[in-house]
Amino acid sequence: MEKLVVIGLGLIGGSLALDLKKRNGYKVFGIDTNATHIKKALSLGVIDAETNFSEISNASVVIVAVPVDIIPKVIKKVLDNVSENTLVFDVGSVKNEICKEVSKHPNRKNYVAAHPLAGTEFSGPEAAILNLFDEKVNILCETEKSDWKILDKALSLFKQLNMRIKMMNPVEHDRHIAYVSHLSHVSSFMLGKTVLGIEKNEQHIFDMASTGFASTVRLAKSSATTWAPIFLQNKENIIRSLDEYIKNLKEFKYLIENNNNEALKEIMNNTNYIKTILNGIK
Repeated sequence: MEKLVVIGLGLIGGSLALDLKKRNGYKVFGIDTNATHIKKALSLGVIDAETNFSEISNASVVIVAVPVDIIPKVIKKVLDNVSENTLVFDVGSVKNEICKEVSKHPNRKNYVAAHPLAGTEFSGPEAAILNLFDEKVNILCETEKSDWKILDKALSLFKQLNMRIKMMNPVEHDRHIAYVSHLSHVSSFMLGKTVLGIEKNEQHIFDMASTGFASTVRLAKSSATTWAPIFLQNKENIIRSLDEYIKNLKEFKYLIENNNNEALKEIMNNTNYIKTILNGIK
């Protein structure tokens, strides 16, 4: 039975543990600085046992699923302790800084920079679920720097998870992900903040919140511990996308203030094209 080590037992790390245990028969070991997470992961069957960095040399695969600001430090510590055949990959949603930080490590060849585009608004080991990654995109960066046997092992593992693979350089990854993922989280957090600031009666929020509001603000339930480092790690791209977003909000506000019915409809009709993209691209 091959040994899988998961560092960071939250939604993504826990879900990978569950799926790979079921689909590939790994014995799963966990590392987490939060003792409560270890206890929950054990009781829920997410992991089979706790381990530590000194005991990962015989691991077949090590997954790093910690907040992005500490991923480089953790990866380097992992690479210091693994064997030449161990696959190491992370799941961070910001890639450029991580890739730069680990580029000079002697065991860089063991590392695959990955970003599975999957998740929910929930966190912790109790949020881990099976089949989270089915038919989801997994972006891999700088694969040319990974040993071909290690990369082949990673691709086989991602195939077992039924993931679709995209290759992208880390700079482009961070720029595009700021627009289509990070901005939506900022927007959701700020929508929630705005409603909480304006509407002081919590019962009114509960009673009057439609499914539209619930779906739009869903991401505001995401973990601040996870997302604050993401926003700061990718701040240049996020600020650029926020500038454009704020410009569009100001324009929309101006049209409402001036009762410009036709211009409002034109903007919304043109924006309806997004459904064609989302329904048509596989």
